[in-house]
Amino acid sequence: MSDAQDPSKDVESWVTGDEPATGPQLSYLETLAREAGEEVPPDLTKAEASKMIDRLQGASPRTARDKPSRTPEDEADRGTGP
Repeated sequence: MSDAQDPSKDVESWVTGDEPATGPQLSYLETLAREAGEEVPPDLTKAEASKMIDRLQGASPRTARDKPSRTPEDEADRGTGP
C-alpha cells in the first residue's frame, strides 16, 4: 500500500496537516473537550486537531475502547486525512 493510501500515516506527514482544522473536527473536539473539562486551543491545524481528538477519545470513558487502526472512512467522517 502506498503512503497516500495508508490510513495509519503519521499526521505530521499529511500534505494538508498544516491547514486549519475543519468544522467537523472542531465541533467534535468541543464535545470531547467539554466532557474532559478542557478547552480547545484556537487556530488548531488539521494535524493538531486529529492528535487532540485521539488523546481525548482515549481519555473518555464514553469513547475509549480498543479500536482498530483508523480507516479512510474514519478519517473522512472526522474531516481529516492525508
